[in-house]
Amino acid sequence: MQAMPYRFANFDPAHRPHGASAILRWAVLDRLRGRRRVAEPGPPAPAVPPDLNRIRSENGGSRLTWIGHASFLGTLAGRSFLLDPVFADRAGPVHRRFGAPGLRPAKLPPIRAVLVSHNHYDHLDAAAISAIPRSVPVVVPAGLGSWLERRGRRAIELGWWQTVDVDGLSVTLVPARHWSRRGIFDTNQSWWGGYVVEAGGRSIYHAGDTARFDGFTDIASRFPGIDVAMLPVGGYEPAWFMEHHHLNPEQAGEAFCELGSRVLVPMHWGAFQLTDEPLSEPAERIRRWWAGHGPSGGRQLRVMAVGETIELE
Repeated sequence: MQAMPYRFANFDPAHRPHGASAILRWAVLDRLRGRRRVAEPGPPAPAVPPDLNRIRSENGGSRLTWIGHASFLGTLAGRSFLLDPVFADRAGPVHRRFGAPGLRPAKLPPIRAVLVSHNHYDHLDAAAISAIPRSVPVVVPAGLGSWLERRGRRAIELGWWQTVDVDGLSVTLVPARHWSRRGIFDTNQSWWGGYVVEAGGRSIYHAGDTARFDGFTDIASRFPGIDVAMLPVGGYEPAWFMEHHHLNPEQAGEAFCELGSRVLVPMHWGAFQLTDEPLSEPAERIRRWWAGHGPSGGRQLRVMAVGETIELE
């Protein structure tokens, strides 16, 4: 059986998934030659008990809670939604979770929407989707709706730059430089991206998974004044292989400068050792970068703890 031809692609045709020779080098040859070593995972991201009173408050406020890795509970103008929710102890069959998620489904406030950036296991968790009431719509990139519909879920598919209003939340799928695959033969059969969510005069940007690309300036021009940018900082070692589709911490800092956002929240670190760096190294590196290169003018770096909630006001 042959793989299906790619249905979706990045803006630059050169930004394609790695071919067989690169995968062989990364998975086998560099290990045999001693050129690739996986670091000890070390401690996971720090955690704090969630402030359930703030999370469940119906005061019409806007806030963000880090569930862990790329998973967040967002609230804008009192409307709560989930971004890439993963509550499981593993991401797929291989990667164990270090540290517990900051929230469990039973502790969530009423949810208006679930937003999924792409179909990789550390961003799309079937058990998490099943734990959310079936009446809640799930917004996904084009091509992924059938995966939800087979599980009895109402899916809203978006292409890049398309916007949908979900119960007062304006949700736009924005481009990313990445790829998709859930099984063996479905590479790039669904799209990938990030989300800009707006309501009540506030806006947040969740980048999903992405590497360095020109799209950050396009996002900034279409959505000036984003309050919080959640950018991935982990998943970069070995660099020759991983940075083709992931940001390293320094690149995330540069992307934040291009976005013009007010607050940088690093994500995609501290829970799953998906690549060769230790779990906490991405946070250490983004802090060092900020100390030497961080923008002025009141813009902030907020390295959140798992379970922590920050207010957007």
